Amino acid sequence: MQNTIEITHLSREEKLRVMEAIWEDLTHEMESLKSPDWHNQALQETEHRLATGQEQIVDWQVAKTELRKRFE
Repeated sequence: MQNTIEITHLSREEKLRVMEAIWEDLTHEMESLKSPDWHNQALQETEHRLATGQEQIVDWQVAKTELRKRFE
């Protein structure tokens, strides 16, 4: 089933409105979604590494810059 919408002709404002409407719709579904067990385990492992000094917090802007450089 192909159900594509041509968005290239929309203005930036119209695209943002569509995106917000989609996000709003998805947030209603989030209440019924259960996070998988592996996700909770991964979060706990990260929290443990942070607490023991094996992990450090990186500023989001710095992280984005580093990731962009890595994947260029």
